[in-house]
Order: sequence, then C-alpha cells, then structure tokens
Amino acid sequence: MHSNPGLELANAFGVNSFKMILDGLLTLAYPQVCAICARSVEQRKFGVACEACWNDTTVFTGTETVCSKCGALDGVRCGHCESQSFTAARAVGLYEGALRESVLLLKRKPHISRHLEALLACAATRTPLNTCTRIIPVPLHDKRLAARGFNQASIIAQTLSKSLRLPLDEVSLLRVSGTEKHRAGLDAKGRYDTVAEAFQVRHSRLVANEVILLIDDVFTTGATVSACAEALNRAGAGSVFVLTIARANGPGWGNRF
Repeated sequence: MHSNPGLELANAFGVNSFKMILDGLLTLAYPQVCAICARSVEQRKFGVACEACWNDTTVFTGTETVCSKCGALDGVRCGHCESQSFTAARAVGLYEGALRESVLLLKRKPHISRHLEALLACAATRTPLNTCTRIIPVPLHDKRLAARGFNQASIIAQTLSKSLRLPLDEVSLLRVSGTEKHRAGLDAKGRYDTVAEAFQVRHSRLVANEVILLIDDVFTTGATVSACAEALNRAGAGSVFVLTIARANGPGWGNRF
C-alpha cells in the first residue's frame, strides 16, 4: 500500500496546523493582491482582501445596538421595516470594504473564503438566528440562473449547511418571475413592486412549522427577502429569519447599490 504524504503530515500536525501550512505554501506559490489596497493578501483564507482591510471593515460582533427586526444600526426598532414579512434579519456586517469585495467576487465566482465562512457561521449561531431548523437560499429565476451559471445565495447556503449541520432546501422556494436586472435605482416601494408575487413554495410540507434561515448575499431594502418570507409564511413556515453577507445602514440605501 502506498503512503499518502499529505495525509501523514495532516495526522502529524493536526488538521488545523496542516491547513495553515498549506495556506502559507499556496500563498507563496500563488501570491494574491488585495482588491482594496493592492497589498499582498497574507493568507488565502482571507480571500479577496488582506487582513488589514478586513480589520477596517465593519463586521458585527453581536454587541451592537441594532433594530431587533431588520438589523439596521438604527436603534432598537428602526420603524422602517414594520411591514416586511420576515421575523428578523441579520448580516455579517456592512456593505463596505472586504465584505463588499467578497460579495462582488461571489457574483462572478462560486467561492467563499474560509474567513468569510467562519464569519457567516458565527452570525448564524447568534440570537435570534440560532433557533433555525432549515436553510433556504433566495432562488434565482431559471433564465437568470442559466445566464450566470450558479446562484450566489445557494453557494452561501451550501457552506452554512455544512458548517451548521442543518438541512439545505433548494427545492421548496421558487422564483416564478424574473426581475433582478431591472431594479437598479428603484426606491424601497419600487423594489417591492418588482418582487411582489415573484416567489412561490412548491413543497409546503417541507417548510410547514419549520424555522427557516433564508439566505441571500446582500440586504438592500429588504424587498426580496420579505417577498420570499411572505411566500414561506403562506406555506405554513413557523418563522423566517434572514442572513446575508452584508447590509446597509439605514433606509433608502438600496438607491445607492
């Protein structure tokens, strides 16, 4: 039987130590430039940005005073999200710096860095998201999916499903009308109008009484996730919580996305 040097090294140093060594070797062999400051990215686990730019990015720790429903840094209850259908929404941090670049990269390549994966898992295990029993990504319309080749929300959901060991459901929620390309510049009401009745639930029995963790890449006005939550609620979901990589701080930010 032939030995596996890589496996032997992993056993000798431990999996985490082996990953660090491998990360360092890959960084030396294939150096990467930070998308923000153009310095070298020290470790591949940071993905598109260097450690300093990650440190300069607003990443939530769970100690911030945020709106209890939509998660905005706008007081305990911001008052702008009352009509939205989800139970509560949270994000890893603000749409800036390393999180912004991570989102933009994910729209082009189906990859999430190990650092961002850890941040997502941490956010998902905080109150109130830590009661979720099922993960559902915001779906793309079939035509949009065919054009892009993958759904970035599904990539996030797949990563979280493995990290949290929660069931991943990519079949129950469908997008039945395609409007994603025509939303730039719209205000909150305009965005909501484009997605009203855009989503349907195909397998109600799979979502009935479940506490859903609904996944998307960015929380803008909340129109898309609210429309998804409305469809899931009609199908009998117990609650619908939302998790995104990034969000804006304050109402009207969708106009600037």
